Amino acid sequence: HRCTGIGKCRADNTGTGGVMCPSFLATREEKDSTRGRARVLQEMLNGHLVAESWQSPEVHEALDLCLSCKGCLSDCPTGVDMATLKSEVLHQTYRGRRRPASHYGLGRLPQWAAIASRAPSAVNALVRAPGVAPLGLTVAGLDRRRRVPRFAPRTFRKWFADTLSQRSRTGDPVLLFVDTFTEYFTPEIGVAAVRVLEAAGHSVHLTDEPRCCGLTWITTGQLDQARKIVGRTVAELFRSGMPIVGLEPSCTAVLRSDAVELLGSAPARLVADSTTTLAELLADWEPPSLDGTRIVAQPHCHHHAVMGWGADAALLRRAGADVQRLAGCCGLAGNFGVERGHYDVSVAVAQTQLLPAVEAASDDAVILADGYSCRTQLSDLTTRRGTHLAELLASRLP
Repeated sequence: HRCTGIGKCRADNTGTGGVMCPSFLATREEKDSTRGRARVLQEMLNGHLVAESWQSPEVHEALDLCLSCKGCLSDCPTGVDMATLKSEVLHQTYRGRRRPASHYGLGRLPQWAAIASRAPSAVNALVRAPGVAPLGLTVAGLDRRRRVPRFAPRTFRKWFADTLSQRSRTGDPVLLFVDTFTEYFTPEIGVAAVRVLEAAGHSVHLTDEPRCCGLTWITTGQLDQARKIVGRTVAELFRSGMPIVGLEPSCTAVLRSDAVELLGSAPARLVADSTTTLAELLADWEPPSLDGTRIVAQPHCHHHAVMGWGADAALLRRAGADVQRLAGCCGLAGNFGVERGHYDVSVAVAQTQLLPAVEAASDDAVILADGYSCRTQLSDLTTRRGTHLAELLASRLP
């Protein structure tokens, strides 16, 4: 009922750096705007036009193309958070019922990734055997046009343990939150972050056990499990007593926002207050020179909506970079663009900002994308590679 019908979600807000509402920009259908979805949910609650409550076909049709980007959280004048509302609808709809296949696949990705990391080479070889990847994608409720990402041969935590004796343990302590994507798919980003943090005078620590923010459970509406997962994570982060830095924007946003909403506890609020992005932590650091470096930056939607991208812009400005900041969503948005039935809309969203900008970018331009989803969309739809801020900074260190 926050929605008052202003209709800003129907406007192209990308010109002002906004995100809302990417699916409407792709389809131009009222039901795919934040306002349209809010109206359907209002009708569901009053029971007049939408009669089957959470299971109503109208509700699920309206929410189907919501990317859970959280753009409306920051861009809507009244702060409608459709991503959270969608999670609650999915939670209520499928509580005690059989879920869509993608909820068991992508919704529990951290669990599957942990299992696969025990034999990453074998898993990588298996999914690249003829016919295996398309079959697996189909069974998991995913689009066959997507590629299965490769698992890293060594996890980030394994690298961290193997190299501990080689690094200085002096400096201001900071706890690096190791998300699923950094741990199992792109440990090189974690390695780069450690180099940067140590160069900035910090000693880097990790949690004693692998911890997850629960994001994939949240976005698929598995909120009972999410609350348990987030509760364990918050408890350990709270006990550490250290500043926390996140590398994956969506996971950092969970610690800053969703965890407080799910748990409502004092430790969750303290962890939220202690969690920063890399750029926020380095606000007083003099970065290595990026003079003459042209950057096309795709801020992650959750980064824009929850943390804000101002600290990143300021850091790059101090470094002397020439930055073109894009607006709008990349279109992949976590599990959305991978799920069967969403591919065409996912590509259409990417075409509103990201793809034209990348196509126009010079060959020497850096495509800056902290989000794993954003980098995946780039690799799936273009020949360019997305670079994390940690990688960019580490590449210019002495």
